[in-house]
Amino acid sequence: MKKRFASLIAGLAACFVLAVPVAQAASGGMPLDRFPEEKLQDTAALQRGAKLFVNYCLNCHSAAFMRYNRMQDIGLTVEQIKTNLMFATDKVGDTMKVSLDPRQAKDWFGATPPDLTVVARSRAGLGGSGADYLYTYLRTYYRDDTKATGWNNLVFPSVGMPHALWELQGERRAVYEEHADAHDASKVTHVFKGFEQIKPGQMTAAEYDSAVGDLVAYLQWMGEPAQGYRVKLGAWVLLFLSIFTLFAWRLNAAYWKDVK
Repeated sequence: MKKRFASLIAGLAACFVLAVPVAQAASGGMPLDRFPEEKLQDTAALQRGAKLFVNYCLNCHSAAFMRYNRMQDIGLTVEQIKTNLMFATDKVGDTMKVSLDPRQAKDWFGATPPDLTVVARSRAGLGGSGADYLYTYLRTYYRDDTKATGWNNLVFPSVGMPHALWELQGERRAVYEEHADAHDASKVTHVFKGFEQIKPGQMTAAEYDSAVGDLVAYLQWMGEPAQGYRVKLGAWVLLFLSIFTLFAWRLNAAYWKDVK
């Protein structure tokens, strides 16, 4: 029995050791930046994120499990949704689908653009949360003429999707430093140093980072629209349990006070 238990522990440890390189490979070995989580409680940020999603993402990526009218939960009226956020349908109760032919998309991009309804949840892993991944991914695009699209990404090397937000961020190139191997001078590794701006965008670096935070906040909200209500309800439940525990403790003391 002890041998079986030891074998099980060894197997789980091996799986964990193997899982770490896989997670690092999935994120291109790039450490993930922390997504500003306070934006999830900011209604204005979620509304700005919805606008960015509709204008820059919904052209190719669908959100087939989300209905337009659900955006009323982030403070938008039906009229605002119809006027500013609906371009592919006239019915506010429709799901957020696109007219892009999947076969044409595969020919153009090499793969069909994935649905983004739960992308923030699907990208969660050992390297960080799904929101951390998306926040870093959308901020690490750079120009690379060796790629078919002319773009590359630090988090997702050889990415097939071009930089959809390049007009906002501008164009940059990645700067690398050559480091010689301490044991073999003939071996040289390239270490990422930073970005160099080639062409300016419509936003400053700080404005762009904030806009990406808004977009990722919306993607995170879209994966679970009830999460804000769940968090608020959880606070009330904890408060109720605290008060109930106090009453139960005093009732127990009163019940047993005459028992010796």
